[in-house]
Amino acid sequence: MRILLIGAGGVGGAFAAIAARRDFFEAIVIADYDAARAERAAAVDARFTAARVDASDPESVAALCREHRITHVMNAVDPRFVMPIFDGALAAGADYLDMAMSLSKRHPEDPYRKVGLKLGDEQFAKSGEWEAAGRLALVGIGVEPGLSNVLARYAADELFDHIDELGTRDGANLAVHDEHGNEIFAPSFSIWTTIEECLNPPVIWERSRQDVDGGWYTTEPFSEPEVFDFPEGIGPVECVNVEHEEVLMMPRWLEADRVTFKYGLGEEFIGVLRTLNTLGLDRTDKVRVGGVEVAPRDVVAAVLPDPATIGPIMTGKTCAGVWVRGTGKDGQPRSTYLYHVVDNEWSMAEYGHQCVVWQTAINPVIALELLARGDWSGAGVLGPETMPPKPFLDLLGEYGSPWGQMEVAAKE
Repeated sequence: MRILLIGAGGVGGAFAAIAARRDFFEAIVIADYDAARAERAAAVDARFTAARVDASDPESVAALCREHRITHVMNAVDPRFVMPIFDGALAAGADYLDMAMSLSKRHPEDPYRKVGLKLGDEQFAKSGEWEAAGRLALVGIGVEPGLSNVLARYAADELFDHIDELGTRDGANLAVHDEHGNEIFAPSFSIWTTIEECLNPPVIWERSRQDVDGGWYTTEPFSEPEVFDFPEGIGPVECVNVEHEEVLMMPRWLEADRVTFKYGLGEEFIGVLRTLNTLGLDRTDKVRVGGVEVAPRDVVAAVLPDPATIGPIMTGKTCAGVWVRGTGKDGQPRSTYLYHVVDNEWSMAEYGHQCVVWQTAINPVIALELLARGDWSGAGVLGPETMPPKPFLDLLGEYGSPWGQMEVAAKE
């Protein structure tokens, strides 16, 4: 297996650090628009080399694949570049993995009730091309989507006879402090991506609505708040509806009556996002400032701390998982949360990477190892829930970061 990792930022750097401890691949080429950043990430292992790539150009991706005899392209950049990397991999005859899918577009007339172009639609539309070529595009294989989808498949296979709701729930008790110990606003993941998913209309899927838009519909941002009590000391966090790939993926392959995604953002974070939206600073279209054209969202991303650098000044844990409610294998009502928690102190001490990017990066490394071993395989555009979950969950434990499970009081 010869891997092209595109993106040497926080998640890409963590991916390299995790992969360096494994032996399932022959070589990894780490490519970025910033060659120096790619070289820093590649320095951790003799099997790694660095290159420069234009991720917006499919031919640049394809040429790099051909030059290095790449078998698998791993996309670790933000979702603006999904389609050119996706297309470049297919053109070069390589398999493909990503952690975020092609972007959505709002319904032009009724954005808070009806879906427009959905997350992943552009990729799913090309599944036939990938299948005809005998190539696999394993999409959404980060932590959310990714591990959450694997856990949902495990629940469907092993724990439940009927699922009322697959509800991905993400929460944390992370805090970032300045040199004086004061807590500061510093998102632990790409603010560009966070703005995209949090300010877009959230998507929900319900089987009962399948005759309209396939069961998918939208709501207002930050809708349906609920307090979820996260495990391992994180505690209660208010979660709200957010646009996310799980809701567009799980109903394609798993039987459930309802699929949701809720994110524990917190009052301060929601306030910042609302302010950015009010001021137009979430916009991606460029505006002229003096003699320069710049996208407001890119300015916001540039002035905030790089998520890859905040690990040393961050404390707490992050949790990703899926809350499954329905009828258990014994015929009785069941409400179970399957989850994965990472402590920032542990990930920094063990790998030198903060917990959110590390938790995202470990999942595609595991997926690639399963593909190399032959435990996972396929052709076309497929999600993680199409693959057997047990080999993945076993490897997660072998990598030193096991998943967990707890019973949850059912909703009243």
